[in-house]
Amino acid sequence: MRKIILALSLVGASLMVSAQNYPTQPIKLIIPFAAGGPSDVLARAFVPKLGENLGQPIIIENKPGAGANLAAEYVANSKPDGYTLFLMMVGTQAINETLYKKLNYNLVKDFAPITLVGSSSLMFVATPSAPFKTIPELIAYAKANPGKVNFGSSGTGTPLHLGGELFNTQAGTDILHVPYKGAAPALTDVLGGQIQTAIVGTPAALPYVKSGKLTALGVTSLKRSPNAPEIPAISETIPKFEVELVYAIVAPAKTPKPIIDKLNAQLVSVLSNNEVKSQLNAIGFEVATSTPTQLGDYIKSEVAKWAPIVKKSGATPE
Repeated sequence: MRKIILALSLVGASLMVSAQNYPTQPIKLIIPFAAGGPSDVLARAFVPKLGENLGQPIIIENKPGAGANLAAEYVANSKPDGYTLFLMMVGTQAINETLYKKLNYNLVKDFAPITLVGSSSLMFVATPSAPFKTIPELIAYAKANPGKVNFGSSGTGTPLHLGGELFNTQAGTDILHVPYKGAAPALTDVLGGQIQTAIVGTPAALPYVKSGKLTALGVTSLKRSPNAPEIPAISETIPKFEVELVYAIVAPAKTPKPIIDKLNAQLVSVLSNNEVKSQLNAIGFEVATSTPTQLGDYIKSEVAKWAPIVKKSGATPE
């Protein structure tokens, strides 16, 4: 018994030393979508300050594909030492738990929650040459031309896709879905006129709207964005319409608690920094942080929330 107690004490002491020394090498932050998308834009706004505070560079690595499952599986199977982290879009990963019949990871069991990071609305945008400039005009045109309007999203079964299907249901339209491997490729094609509209994160779309390269039809938050108050909320046309993206950072399961706690403290500190917060607000994000336990509870609640919506939509992976 004394040997067991001694061994446990040594393990505990080793973890404390590990946390005190952590990090001693660069940290990888895995992004599940292509560069230029909302997740990527968000990460690049706070990562430099986080790396500065931790004393090690944070390397952003984009791993798009399979509706964010490639990145999730990669992180779930990574060594639980705090050097591989995952910036997840919580809704996407929660949806995938129901959308995919078989996943090589479990959202609740295979990740160690660290903290919420923030949230943003989506934006329904159109190529300037489209024959509609507002949500009411889009609805009228789509009804008069069934099956002739399309919208791009970051992938089948993502919140962006299901947000479009929710729009179709509530507006009584039949706008065709065109899936992409990330928001950035969808933006590229709507900018080039290959598709007429897209539903993407507000932060990624806003610069193109302000430069006149895209037409903003509406935002998916219940109220207008304080960063773009001139853009109507879709709820002004379709009452109570709302879809929001929530982001969080997690690590592989079994990452030592002292390391999780250190990362949580540093992330909360960075995201509370007025300069970082202002920068995030300016590009369309609302900062939100949490304890690891609070994030874990939120992830579970999101899985439960999206399951019936995915089943009702009939969405299947492509």
